[in-house]
Amino acid sequence: MKVALLPGDGVGPEVVHEAVRVLEALDLPGLTLLEGDVGGAAYRRHGHPLPPETLGVARAADAVLFGAVGDPGCDTLERHLRPEQAILGLRSELGLFANLRPAAMIPGLEAMSALRPEIAARIDLLIVRELNGDVYFGEKAIDVLPDGRRRGRDLMSYAEDEVRRIAHVAFRAAQGRRRRLCSVDKANVLETSQLWRDVVIEVAAEYPDVSLEHMYVDNAAMQLVRDPGRFDVIVTGNLFGDILSDQASMCVGSIGLLPSAALGERETEHGTFGLYEPIHGSAPDIAGQGIANPVAMILSAAMMLRHSLGAPEQAERVEKAVARTLADGVRARDLGGSAGTEDVGDAVIRRL
Repeated sequence: MKVALLPGDGVGPEVVHEAVRVLEALDLPGLTLLEGDVGGAAYRRHGHPLPPETLGVARAADAVLFGAVGDPGCDTLERHLRPEQAILGLRSELGLFANLRPAAMIPGLEAMSALRPEIAARIDLLIVRELNGDVYFGEKAIDVLPDGRRRGRDLMSYAEDEVRRIAHVAFRAAQGRRRRLCSVDKANVLETSQLWRDVVIEVAAEYPDVSLEHMYVDNAAMQLVRDPGRFDVIVTGNLFGDILSDQASMCVGSIGLLPSAALGERETEHGTFGLYEPIHGSAPDIAGQGIANPVAMILSAAMMLRHSLGAPEQAERVEKAVARTLADGVRARDLGGSAGTEDVGDAVIRRL
């Protein structure tokens, strides 16, 4: 089993280090770790946020464990050289189109949610976000109108096959859960969303055992804080999924708790090739202080064990160890505790 480690920027190296410690504690037979530079760190060393060497390491692996990218010192670079282009490039080059972002309340943390504890306790949902389309990958430009005003343009578009393949992923995920799927769009004003809705309805005919509902994105955002327990699986586009999944993390209690998986169609000897990362970003304001919460990174490693490395039992062990750690009161500062990054990692490993 080959895993590419791409720690990246900010707190990325710190949290990846703890996830690696957890993987090593599992003593997995045949596990090989490969490392590469990515993001701002890669730009400073190689002149590009995603150098060919790193892409080669990722392609040679069964899975990628990704920390974070984002470096304020690179904000003035041309857009194609900024750290964030690394993760977009990896998703595109590796064919990773399906982003799985689970959000479930961990027992004992209900009081950490911005919602009332009795509402937060019901959160158990999965957001399936399309990764390779939408405004993030559409044509972009800043031009000047005839009267001298500047105008920014970003093209939102989806081809029907792109919608169809992410819809299949979402319906299959719903079949493995509570068989309810909510498709989120803005079909009342966007033609892109109208196509999205039409194609999702067509795909639904192949999954008669899954109930489908449609919801405009503004209503979905409202329902996530009003009654998050109503959701089982949510499927949506790149832009809406980015926003809603971050919102879901705060409903659970902290952005430092939520893992994610980016999957494609490539199968390896052990499972589906994927890239696994926490959703919290590089957090440059706390980088290097040893206080970042590594839970989301460790849970991302658990998702990797389940989906890409063919080790679901070990994935469950990690998830239970994390839940026990938090239930025992070992919590990082984002959860009101005093445990450092390494302290949390130590506690999880002890419970393994």
